[in-house]
Amino acid sequence: MELLIKQRREGVIMGNELYRKAWRVTFAGMGVNAMLGILYAWGVISAALIDQLAWTATETQIPYMVACAVFALSMVPGGRFQDKLGPQRVLMVSAILAGIGFIFSGLYLGVISLTIFFGIVFGASMGLGYAAPTPAAIKWFDAEKRGLISGIVVSGFGLAPVYIAPLTTYLLKQYGINNTFCIIGVGFFLGILFLSRYIVNPPEGYREQLNGDSVAKAAEENQHLDKKVDYSWREVLQTKQYYLLWTMFCFGTFAGLLIIGQLSKIGLEQAGIKNGFMLVALYASFNAFGRIGCGVISDRLGRMKTLLIMFSLQVITYIAFPSLNSPITLIAGVAVVGFTFGGMLTIFPATTGDYFGLKNLGINFGMVITAWGVGGVLGPLLGGMVRDATGTYNLSYMVSAVLSALGAALALMTKAPDHMAGFQKTLKAFDS
Repeated sequence: MELLIKQRREGVIMGNELYRKAWRVTFAGMGVNAMLGILYAWGVISAALIDQLAWTATETQIPYMVACAVFALSMVPGGRFQDKLGPQRVLMVSAILAGIGFIFSGLYLGVISLTIFFGIVFGASMGLGYAAPTPAAIKWFDAEKRGLISGIVVSGFGLAPVYIAPLTTYLLKQYGINNTFCIIGVGFFLGILFLSRYIVNPPEGYREQLNGDSVAKAAEENQHLDKKVDYSWREVLQTKQYYLLWTMFCFGTFAGLLIIGQLSKIGLEQAGIKNGFMLVALYASFNAFGRIGCGVISDRLGRMKTLLIMFSLQVITYIAFPSLNSPITLIAGVAVVGFTFGGMLTIFPATTGDYFGLKNLGINFGMVITAWGVGGVLGPLLGGMVRDATGTYNLSYMVSAVLSALGAALALMTKAPDHMAGFQKTLKAFDS
């Protein structure tokens, strides 16, 4: 009897240690994303390129949109390496590429060189770095917390402009554009390298140690359904759910990145807001809040219902955007866009895990997030071209409203794969 009590006590202690480790993985991942999220402060850099170097609005968006595309494309190999090699090695490569990308951007500042070093090199750093923390953290927790955990990890990416925007503004004034890139490069290299040591995948049997045998029993009971729970990337491509998720993600990204890539100029030209970095920081705050808030909401309400609400809010906001000509009204519109766009970055990785399993989550979500790259290229490019041609962003807002409406329609159509209903029913039976 004493031996049994001792074994149970040791099991509880081990479970508590692993649980604390799970949260360390989560917050370390949030920290990595807080550095890689400088992409969301591009509006401050693009404004400096226009004002100090006389770049056109379209020219400032070329490095940005290339970075978005490379970011999304490199998520696929990044996710694959995360699944096979673990997150730490992937993050080490990300740290090296971040340093190289920013330092060489500062040394050779021009449209072509910035496109190469910021767009391609740092874009690859973002993709590899972003691919590692979220799947690793999600794998430590049960399905009921996937939205919350995903939201916490990716909230770092959304929160980044809160400190990066004012920091970049200060560095630009004190040291100029060239030195600013170099300083940021050194800082990001050291920061990502340090945090990578805490980000690991869970050991085999970790969930069983925390939850007893309920998950294992549920899986065994569910075998008669003869359905896949863990999909390979080839099997994912054969499902209609993948293409529905991809399209929704692309539509949502188009609208969100059209705004953030040129937010400083939109604030100045549309509402007379001179301190553009403050608007960027506001957007970032609501973006991060949306990632956590929508994650919690989707855990309770459901992923697709939450997406439907978010897309509907975007439709209303984008229709109203051309008339948001005062600081207060523009701030309100930016807050809604930031909240809803941030929420999407939480819901799509959580949904990918729900629909296709955790074993290959890295590469499977890597394929889903390629939609982010397509939307990230088309949104900023359209915004820059429309601004140069018409002097406003009004046409871009209308396009974003239409795409958001289509996203809402797709959310109504998207249902989970057949295996989900039976498996979730069995899990609930064991929980009760």
